[in-house]
Amino acid sequence: MTEKLKITTKHPRGADGYKTFSIRVREETLDKINKISEETGRSRNELIGMLLDFSLKNSEVV
Repeated sequence: MTEKLKITTKHPRGADGYKTFSIRVREETLDKINKISEETGRSRNELIGMLLDFSLKNSEVV
């Protein structure tokens, strides 16, 4: 007997805990992100998330 392919329903957008939004950055900043992306093989999106997480953990409001 052949095993059946199990297809689950797709989660609605944002159900994975992530949200999509747009930002404006300077060209120089984007160039630096693109360079790191190329050097590490990580996506721009992944890098930006890592940079934001680090910044939030290491920031203080005074």
